[in-house]
Amino acid sequence: MGPKSRVDVAEQDLFRMELVNLIDQRHELVKLASLIDWSAFSEAWGPKFESTTGRPALDTRLMASLLYLKHTYALSDEDVVERWIENPYWQHFSGERYFRHELPCDPSSLVRWRQRIGEEGCEWLLEHSIKAAVSACVMKRQSLDTVIVDTTVQPKAIAHPTDSRLLNRAREQLVAAAQECGIELRQSYARVGKTADAQAGRYAHAQQWRRMRREVRKLRTWLGRVIRDVQRKAGEITGALKTRIETAQRLHAQQRDSKNKLYALHAPEVECIAKGKARTPYEFGVKTSVAVTAKEGVVVGMRSMPGSPYDGHTLHSQLEQVEILTGVQPSLALADRGYRGVQPPEGTRLLISHTRGLPPALKKLLKRRQAIEPTIGHMKTDGLLARNWLKGSDGDAIHAVLCGAGHNLRLILAHLRVLLLALIALIALGQTGGAPPRLTLRTAA
Repeated sequence: MGPKSRVDVAEQDLFRMELVNLIDQRHELVKLASLIDWSAFSEAWGPKFESTTGRPALDTRLMASLLYLKHTYALSDEDVVERWIENPYWQHFSGERYFRHELPCDPSSLVRWRQRIGEEGCEWLLEHSIKAAVSACVMKRQSLDTVIVDTTVQPKAIAHPTDSRLLNRAREQLVAAAQECGIELRQSYARVGKTADAQAGRYAHAQQWRRMRREVRKLRTWLGRVIRDVQRKAGEITGALKTRIETAQRLHAQQRDSKNKLYALHAPEVECIAKGKARTPYEFGVKTSVAVTAKEGVVVGMRSMPGSPYDGHTLHSQLEQVEILTGVQPSLALADRGYRGVQPPEGTRLLISHTRGLPPALKKLLKRRQAIEPTIGHMKTDGLLARNWLKGSDGDAIHAVLCGAGHNLRLILAHLRVLLLALIALIALGQTGGAPPRLTLRTAA
């Protein structure tokens, strides 16, 4: 059943103080709440609730604000709802009239809402963060003509893949699935498998590679024996047991030079991506394309790219998303040399780093290409881009878009915070009779 519209109580509760009388109206979150069109989320997310039966869904502004706060302050689902009941500014940002002392929702409700609205619904959050940036004068509409495009890796929440651990874990899961189906195995290798896994790690740490490979061969042999034992005794294999066998067979067959390797049993979509960095030669996750404005660094497009495509092949898809979210087709796109050899869409010019023979104006503008690097760094350190805990390919797409929206809100809040401090300084100087200094307000790039 769809969410009910929030109707404010006409009569004031004499025994409770309204939040507007409790908080500072100059606070950046109060200002930000007035810049966002909250009614648009009800119109966009309303068609997602087609059923007319069951319990009414939670308020759309509440869920949108919780998703915003989660990615603005880099919190988990549990932490954001727990901190919500402690912060009156967060409650005002969510549209509450009076201070509440109970949780706004169960943390699992955020999971279900993300699944319900999908990537398209999360793009609405990113789109309205861009509109709020324009309303707050963080970004000008003219800045949408020039964007910077780059790719990064969105790491998945998995352990570093090792053959010994994966083989032993696949055997354990297959044995557990067979026992749930009532299949009595000849041998489970539970004790020796655990010992071999630990011993392989010790040999690898001591750089005794031959002994390590011997333990890995044992684990692979035992996994193959369990697979064949289950296939002989299971008969017609269906359901969860079939999925476990297919995963175990894929892992048992893969070699060092195999394509489409399996790096995590719970996240088979994870890919090994090399970006040429000395500190992290290989990252395990999904490639993500990012587009920001060249002047202010506002994220105007962010999309996951499964399959680890060549950077240049992501250009058309990324610029298409920018046009959908902003309504403006960029006339100029700045990119690094990973985008060489790609024909940009009609109406857009692509400038590649280290291009020679450019006019002075374009040569100076091309130096802004590096501005996207700190933006990606801030999304990984200040946001949640460094670790994706959402499940599946859909979780990769949703998480990437929400990380971009969170970065935009951090830029807006920083801008509003600077304006408030400047106003307080002017008031203080006016009271003391001093001459007001010349203030230069800059938006975060």
